[in-house]
Amino acid sequence: MKLFVVALLGTAAAFAGPAEARERWTEAQANGWYAKQPWLVGSNYTPASAINQLEMWQEATWDPKRIDYELNLAQSIGMNTMRVFLHDQLWQQDPEGFKRRIGEFLTIAKAHGIKPLFVLFDSCWDPDPKLGPQHPPIPGVHNSGWVQGPGMPGLRDRARYPAYKAYVQGVIGAFANDDRILGWDVWNEPDNGADQYKGQEGKEPLVRALLAQVFGWARDADPSQPLTSGVWLGNDWTPGGKGSPMEKLQLAQSDIVTFHDYNWPETFEGRIKQLLPYNRPILCTEYMARGNGSTFDGSLPIAKRYNVAAMNWGFVDGRTQTRLPWDSWQKPYVLSEPTIWFHEVFRADGTPYRKAETDLIRRLSAAPKGVVPPAEPIAMPPRARRR
Repeated sequence: MKLFVVALLGTAAAFAGPAEARERWTEAQANGWYAKQPWLVGSNYTPASAINQLEMWQEATWDPKRIDYELNLAQSIGMNTMRVFLHDQLWQQDPEGFKRRIGEFLTIAKAHGIKPLFVLFDSCWDPDPKLGPQHPPIPGVHNSGWVQGPGMPGLRDRARYPAYKAYVQGVIGAFANDDRILGWDVWNEPDNGADQYKGQEGKEPLVRALLAQVFGWARDADPSQPLTSGVWLGNDWTPGGKGSPMEKLQLAQSDIVTFHDYNWPETFEGRIKQLLPYNRPILCTEYMARGNGSTFDGSLPIAKRYNVAAMNWGFVDGRTQTRLPWDSWQKPYVLSEPTIWFHEVFRADGTPYRKAETDLIRRLSAAPKGVVPPAEPIAMPPRARRR
C-alpha cells in the first residue's frame, strides 16, 4: 500500500494545474466578497423526489416542478442559499445535459432569491456509485441511498483521474462567472470513513492526494466564486493547532472557511471561535440534528451573532429519509417513527415540522447582519376574572 500511495502522489503531480492557476484569495478578497452577501441561511438541498444526487440530476428523474415548489418554501421563510451536491458520473454520462439542468436549477433558484453552493465530490455513504435507476429507500433507514463521488473504484483507478479533471474544470468553467452561484465546495467531508461500508482500506491518503489536485484544477478554471472544503473532525482547528493533515490541507487551500457541527450550542460556538483567527468568512455548511443536541434555536442565533452563514442538513422530508436518526442504520425505524425528527424543516406536504423553527429562521434572516432580534413574546391567555 505504501508504494501505491507514493505512486499516486507522483500521479497527483502529473495532473496538477499549471502555474498560472489563480492564487488562493487573500483575506481582503475573501472578506470583500462576504461583505457583498446577505447573512446566508439555508439548507443542504435534495428534492423530496430524489434519494441522492444522481437521482436529483439524471434526466429521467429530473424534477424542476418539485424543485420550484420547494425553493418557494425556502424563500417564504427567508432562506437565501442552498448547498447542492453534484457528481462526477453525471458529467461523464451527459455533460451537455448536465450543464443544461444546472442552468435550469440556477434559473429556478434565482427566481426565489437563492444562491447555491455546489459540492463537487463527497466521501460519505455508499462507496460504489452507479448511474441509472437508483434503488428505492430502505425502509426505516436514514439516507439509505446516498453515494460517494468518485467512490472507491474511482479513487483506486488512476486512469480515471483525467476524467475527474475534465469534470471539475468543465462544470466550474461553464459557470465560472455566473453570479447566480455562491461558491464551490470541492469535497464534502473528505476524511469521512463511511465505516458502515466495507472495502475502503487506504481511502484517506487517496482522497487527500486527489483533493490537493482538485483545488488546483478548480483554481485553473479561474472561478469568480470562492472555493472551499469544510472541516468537521478533530478538536483543534486553530491556526498552528493539532489538526490532521487533511484538515490542514482544507484550511490552507480554502478561500473561505467552512465547517460542520452537529453538537450542542456550546460546542458550536467553540468551533466558530477556533476559526475566527483565520480572518476569513466562516460558513457552517452542515448543522442541525435535533436528537444530537444541534437545533435551530440553539445554533442559529449564535451563527447570526457572529455573522456566520448557516446551512442545516435536510429541507423537505422525502426519499432520503433523513428525518430518521443516524442510529437507524443499526436499528431501522420500521415499526415506529423517532420521538423527534432528526433533520428536515418541512413535511412532504409543505407544512413546517415545527412552526416555531420556521418563524425563527424568518425573523433572523430579516434582521441586519450580526443582530439577533429579541424573541417574539408568547401570547398568554387572559387571566380569569376573580370573583
